[in-house]
Amino acid sequence: MASPSHKPQTPEQVLRRLEWTALRRLDGLLHGDYRTLWRGAGLDLADLREYQLHDDVRHIDWNVTARLQHPYVRQYHEDRDLTAWFLLDLSGSIDFGSRETAKRTVSSEFVALLARVLTRHGNRVGALMYGTEVDTVLPARGGRGQVLQILHRMTTRPIASQRKGTDLAVLLHGAAETIRRRSLIFVVSDFISTPGWADPLGRLAQRHEVVAVRLFDPLELQLPDLGLVVIEDAETGEQLFVDTHDVAFRRRFEQQAAAREAALREAFARAGVDALELSTDGELVEAIVRFVEMRRLRQRTSGAAARLPSHLAPAGAAR
Repeated sequence: MASPSHKPQTPEQVLRRLEWTALRRLDGLLHGDYRTLWRGAGLDLADLREYQLHDDVRHIDWNVTARLQHPYVRQYHEDRDLTAWFLLDLSGSIDFGSRETAKRTVSSEFVALLARVLTRHGNRVGALMYGTEVDTVLPARGGRGQVLQILHRMTTRPIASQRKGTDLAVLLHGAAETIRRRSLIFVVSDFISTPGWADPLGRLAQRHEVVAVRLFDPLELQLPDLGLVVIEDAETGEQLFVDTHDVAFRRRFEQQAAAREAALREAFARAGVDALELSTDGELVEAIVRFVEMRRLRQRTSGAAARLPSHLAPAGAAR
């Protein structure tokens, strides 16, 4: 994770460190298989054919199916490259970290690592950055220089000073208006936001391959016994004087945190997106490896999940 050095590293130093350590391991894991993990199908229609077991139900052409009374799927000309976008929440709460590493550091290292993995294979990456609004758009381009440009913009931004809550729906609506070509999209945020972002996230996932990259700090889930402390909301500046020695208070805090966690996972499921969770005290590559393995396992067993409802399945197909 973050370097123990007190002197902040430049984007070049950060990327070089990741290239010599984490990138080698992650690139070896994804090499030759990353296109199946991150779907990059083109949009040019090539042909139509009858639905077969294990086909992706999202490719069913419902107009043709209705006319012929038999399921048909669309086949596309596959693009040789893949375009990835990083939707970056850089609001006030992203600068929080209870120990040496802030969520902003985890975010920047994740983006640098994944963007470099993708650009090394000839793909393009772009970014939309949000503070209190979408204030930066970096068009998708290839190459190491593009990764450094994104990392530079992330790490040199001042800490958000506006005392205004986060509205992730603004970032997601901005992405829907900006990103026209089907892409792989990473939404990198702690998802501490006013309600209303789940529906635009779901609409974005209907057109693109979307992964929610959720940043969190362990202190946001469980309070230790620290005695009397002042807690400040990083987004609004509101301060509360609390007694963390109070067992009942800590229990209520944990119950509310657990309820937020459950609501967050339900929102991801409703939007139809996978979630990669990154902790400020976790190991970045290990988290990505676990996520990749989970997606691989899901693809191996996706046949059952991709089957049509019984009343639409071809005669004799397995239910």
